[in-house]
Amino acid sequence: MIIVIGASGDIGTYLVDELILQKRDVFVTTLKQRPEQFYKNKNVMYSKLDISNENDFRNLPKKDIEAVILLGGLLPANLIEYNPKFYKDYIDVNIHGTLNVLEYCRKNNAKKIIFANSHSDVSQLWNCEKAITEEDRHKINFKGDHAVYIITKITAMDLIEHYHQEYGVQGVSLRLPAVYAYSPRTGLYINGKFIKAGFNIFIEKSMASEPIEIWGNPKKGKDMVYVKDVVSAFIGAVDSGNAHGLYNVATGISTSLEDEVKGIIEVFSPTGRPSEVFYNPQKPDTLSYLYDISKAKRDLGYVVKYPYKKLLEDFKLEMNRRPTRFS
Repeated sequence: MIIVIGASGDIGTYLVDELILQKRDVFVTTLKQRPEQFYKNKNVMYSKLDISNENDFRNLPKKDIEAVILLGGLLPANLIEYNPKFYKDYIDVNIHGTLNVLEYCRKNNAKKIIFANSHSDVSQLWNCEKAITEEDRHKINFKGDHAVYIITKITAMDLIEHYHQEYGVQGVSLRLPAVYAYSPRTGLYINGKFIKAGFNIFIEKSMASEPIEIWGNPKKGKDMVYVKDVVSAFIGAVDSGNAHGLYNVATGISTSLEDEVKGIIEVFSPTGRPSEVFYNPQKPDTLSYLYDISKAKRDLGYVVKYPYKKLLEDFKLEMNRRPTRFS
């Protein structure tokens, strides 16, 4: 059985759908009760779970656990306020919660834990020219709303490594940059303020044939990975007998801001009415980062099936066919 903890987000719902498609035995948990009927309709076993409450784990399976996939956690992107009072919540959920999951794995002989980690653990290496590898670790920005969050995520990874070495629970952490997936939610909270994602703004403007302004250096770009490729990495980690430690899950390709915008216009603008592009080099540059994915290819059998153009085409299909799930 594969247990997916935190199955209400984009990665979780796509992952569970793929596990069902592959006829895997799956059990899902979420923090909110709302998704229960959604998963019951799919004939998926479900339990409400607060990972910071060890008593909630009594409702989870106790045997034949192939892997536990830990997607749940407290993220700054979901906090409508930026305040030090939340620091304790990060510790309770991301550290204490991970420890509870590990104890559940140890006590019930779960073979493996697969952990979703943010690429903010190397945020000081962004905007460099080199591809970031798994050897690049703990180079964080100690300012801003992500600082305490990523400190707790790094601590959680270290706990997973401890349980791997001390108790033999196979630990795999996947470092994820921004994951692109269709969702009714079009932005995130930064320092307590909701900001619409540039990617979504570009799509909305393209669909309306409105002009798009490119800020800063149009040749700077980032590694843009699609949710379905990320899902394949999680399943590869489940199936791998020798996977251990940290893995970059990205594309290994930098898509420039200019190519990002032109691709969106090509896919989303109405026929014969493409959005015009204007350049404003006086504005700040976009964030830039690139990841080496050779380790994931080697150990997880990871293959990028959705390079940028295909990402956009499938994203458009998902907009039309994927129902709104839950928030």
